[in-house]
Amino acid sequence: MRHESSARTDTSVTPSLARPASRRRLLGVSGAALLTAACSATGKQPSGKGSKQPDPTGSHAPTGEAPDGALGVNFNEDPSDMDFAEMKALSAKWVRGFVPMTDDLDQQTATQQRAVARLLDASGNGFSTILSMKFPFQTHAQPLPKAGSTEMETQLKRVDRVLDAVMGKTDILTIGNEPFLETRKDERDARLNVFYEYVAEHVIAYRSRKFPQGCKTRLYMGALNHLDRKEARTQATERWVAFVNRKPEIEGLDIHPHVDSLQAAGQYVQYVVSRLDKGKKFLATEFSLVLLWQKHMGDTIPAAYAEKYKVSPNTRVWQVIGNAIKKPFPQERWDDFLTMSPWFASNKDCLTQQVQMFRETGKLAVATYGMVQIESMQTGWGPDKMPWIINPLYANRTVREENGKTGRTTVWFDSFHGLQDS
Repeated sequence: MRHESSARTDTSVTPSLARPASRRRLLGVSGAALLTAACSATGKQPSGKGSKQPDPTGSHAPTGEAPDGALGVNFNEDPSDMDFAEMKALSAKWVRGFVPMTDDLDQQTATQQRAVARLLDASGNGFSTILSMKFPFQTHAQPLPKAGSTEMETQLKRVDRVLDAVMGKTDILTIGNEPFLETRKDERDARLNVFYEYVAEHVIAYRSRKFPQGCKTRLYMGALNHLDRKEARTQATERWVAFVNRKPEIEGLDIHPHVDSLQAAGQYVQYVVSRLDKGKKFLATEFSLVLLWQKHMGDTIPAAYAEKYKVSPNTRVWQVIGNAIKKPFPQERWDDFLTMSPWFASNKDCLTQQVQMFRETGKLAVATYGMVQIESMQTGWGPDKMPWIINPLYANRTVREENGKTGRTTVWFDSFHGLQDS
C-alpha cells in the first residue's frame, strides 16, 4: 500500500496444483470457510465464470510455466534492508516492489531506480520477480493525462524507460500500483479507466513488437483497494475487471486487501473471483490486518506485559512500539508484547488463513507479504501513524540483532515458512 508466441496470446494458466490438506488446515478457520461467509453476505458465489474467452492466435504469449498459488515477499518502494540470505531463510522464491513513474525517470535511467535495480539483481540471483508501475497523481495533485496530450507522451516515455529495463527480465509486470488511491478523487471514474487502458495497450504493443517470439514477462493490472466497502465497488472497478477479461494479453489483476478482519478479506476475494473469467488469475501483492492493528494503538498494554517488563500499566500500545523503535527490543520482549496483546494473539493465524483463502479459489497466481520494516514505517511515529511496522516478517527496526540473526516477528515468520511447504 503506502509506506506510503507462435502458440497463442492467450494468457490462461495451468490448473491449480493439488496441495496437502493437512498443512492448509492446521490453524484456525479455513480460507474456504471465510470465503463462503463473504459470499453469503453478498449473495454471490466465486465461480470464476464469465464471458467466453477468445481463442487468440499470434506469437506473443508469455513463455515458461505460469505461477500458481505462490507466496513471496514484498518490499514496496524501499529495498534498502532486503537481504537475499534472509529471503532464502524464509524459503521465498518471489519478490515484489514498485517503481514510481515520476520525473525521476526523466533524469535517470530506470535501472538507477532502487526498486528496478534490486529486482533485476534478484532475478539474476534466481528469484522470480514482480514489478508494479505506480502513477502517483494523487500525491502530486495532478490530473490524469489525456490521450494524445503532451502529458500523456511524457508518461509513455517514462513507461518505455521502465519497459526497456525490465521487459523479458521480470516475471510479472503490473500496470498500476493502487490506481484508485493514486488518482484524484474527482477522477476515479471512467477517466481513470481510459488512462490505464491506454497505458496497458501501449505496454502490450511494446511487448509484441520487442518480443515477437514470446516473452518471459506476464502482464497484470493492479491493484484494487477497499473492495470490502460498498462505495469502492463502482462502475469504474467493474470496467477494470471487464478490461482484464477481454484482453487475452492481460493475465489478471492485483488486489491489496489491507483490512480490519479476515471476513473483509474474504469480501475482496469474492468480488474478484466471481467476476474474473476462466483462465484469469489474481495477485495479492500486499495484504494484512493493518486496519485492525490501527484500532488498538490507543489500548493500554496487557497487565502481564507491564508486570514482566516493569512498565506502567497505563502505557499505550503505540508507546511500546515507539520505545522499540528508539531502542530495539530483545527478540523475546517483542514476541511477548505481541502474543500477550489480545488484539494480536486472537489473529496470530491470519497470515496462514489469508493465504489459504487465496489458494483455495484456484485463481491465485502469486501473493507477496511484507518482508522487512522499512524506514517510512517508523518516520513520524505517533498515536495516529498507520502501524505498518507490525506487519513484516522481519522486525529489523524494532528488534535488535542477536547472535548475528536479524530480529523477526516470530508468528509471521513461522507461518510464512510453513506456507512454503503447503
